[in-house]
Parts: sequence; structure tokens; C-alpha cells
Amino acid sequence: MRSKRKSFMNWKTLMSVVMITAMVVIAACGNSEGKSSGDKVVRIGYQKYASVNILKERGGLAEKLADLKYKVEWIEFPGGPQLLEALNVGSIDFGHTGEAPPIFAQAAGAPLVYLAHSNESPKAESILVPKDSNIQSAKDLVGKKVALNKGSNVHYLLVKYLESEGVNYSDIEVVFLPPADARAAFESGNVDAWVIWEPFYSAAQLATEARVLVDGEGLVKNYEIYLASRDFAKAHDEVIKVILDQIDEVDQWAQNNQAEVAKLLSPALGIDEPSLVQALSHRSWGVIPISDDTIAAQQSIADTFFDLKLIPEAINVSEATLK
Repeated sequence: MRSKRKSFMNWKTLMSVVMITAMVVIAACGNSEGKSSGDKVVRIGYQKYASVNILKERGGLAEKLADLKYKVEWIEFPGGPQLLEALNVGSIDFGHTGEAPPIFAQAAGAPLVYLAHSNESPKAESILVPKDSNIQSAKDLVGKKVALNKGSNVHYLLVKYLESEGVNYSDIEVVFLPPADARAAFESGNVDAWVIWEPFYSAAQLATEARVLVDGEGLVKNYEIYLASRDFAKAHDEVIKVILDQIDEVDQWAQNNQAEVAKLLSPALGIDEPSLVQALSHRSWGVIPISDDTIAAQQSIADTFFDLKLIPEAINVSEATLK
């Protein structure tokens, strides 16, 4: 009983830290387009690099939403867990994350609903080790420090990689760090491996000549999932449709103009164009409606995290849909 209580308290402490971080980000990073008193506003949470970020930089959504008499407010987050904590406390209406963050958020009681997802991009996340590291397999990670952003998609990649190689999750020392801190720890040798997603993956690999121990191919699907708060999705389906249609449209453009996308994003992200060109080559494009198969895949992730005591209780993912 004592170990369960300790695990639950650690989880609650983590969620408190995430909430505080999210609120700081919200206060610092909010940006609205043409917002004035009395306007109806949709607040979109986004992360660096993904399709929503491309849409923000390229433009076009504000004009489409204007037809519905809506403005758009963009709020940047360092990762999916922080973004969904903001959704949980009512600070954003719509956002995007990988597969894992909604599991943690639903377990925390966030009123989220799944809307759609991207095509699979398993090569867009990886486990990096220093170029001169002796680590060649999952077994070499036993007793080593592995950095990752807790609750992010790469958390599941690590779990599946260890599982595929017959290594227990408890046999390694997982160090929870956001991307910027994790890269500093990786470059200084304070951690032995780093599980990370694009574009941080390509930026670090090209700058440090880090070696890819494994990427997600054959291990995870790595969807980008689009979500909204339940109340907003139920009351503003026409706004949701416009946003998803615009993401799909910008994806079709980006797929055929990747060098231009890299040039567009580079100043906004502070990442060089060659790193972004490589990152973009690792991902897929398009918007796909949520299906029963997607929910079943999410349920498998949720069950895995519960078995590992990474979430405090079992959840039913289908409850986070509009059905």
C-alpha cells in the first residue's frame, strides 16, 4: 500500500509541476490575431515544428475563421503534456500532441476529446546516444541514465523498444527533462541516451554527430493527434471543421514544398534549415478522422502505462470521444 501511495504522490507532484509550467507558458506566449473586445476567439495550443505550427507561420486560418466571426489566438508550449494541462484548466480550446500525452491527461481528468490524427511518422522520433558511446542495444541501457519528456510520445517509444529487446523498464534510470534541458544534459554527458522527437532530434544529431540507436520504425506509429476540450468541440463543430480542413490543406502544400517549409519555420523555431529539411523528411502528412482502430491503439498505450504504474488508474479511452 505504501509503494502505491508513493507512486501516486509522485505522479500528482509531476502533474502539479506540469500545470505550473503550462500556466507560465500561457502567460508568456499568448498571441492573438486581431483580437478586440467582444470578439469570439478560438485559442489554439501548438508546439514547435508540427503541422499546426506550419499553419500558424504560413497564415490563412484567420481569414477562414473570420467568415464565422472568430479570431484565433496562438499559444506555444514546449511539449504535449504542458499543452494538455492548459486544456485541462480551460486555457486553450484546441491543440495537438503525440499519442501518449492524451493518455496522461485523460488519467488526470482532462475534459479532452479526440478529433483526428496525422498519418504515421515512426521515423520522426528516436533514441540518440553520443557518437562515441558503447551503447549498441537495449541491453546496454541497463543501469544507464535515459532522458525524455515524461508523458510525451517518446516515453512510449522507450517502453516499446525495451519490451522488444526483453529489457525491463525498471532496469534503466529514466531522467525526466524537457527538450532544452535534455539536450544540455546529453551534450554534457550527464545522461547516457536521449529519447526525442523532431525537429529536436535532427538538430541535435547533426550538431553533435549523435548516433541513432533506434527510431520508431516497427515499434510505434507516432501519430500527431488533434484534440479539443469537450465543451468547445460540442458547441463549435463548424470552427473545428475549419481548423482541421486548414491543417489538411497546409499539409498537402508542405508535403510538396519541404525546402520552403524549412525556410519558413527556421526563424520562428531558431533551428537551421538543414536540420529542418532532415526532420521534415522523417514525417508523413494529412489529416485522418479518429476511428475505432485509432481508439483501440490508444487503449493499448493506456493499458501499458497503467501496467507500468505510469498512470494511477486504468482509463477507457473511448470516453474521450464525441460518440
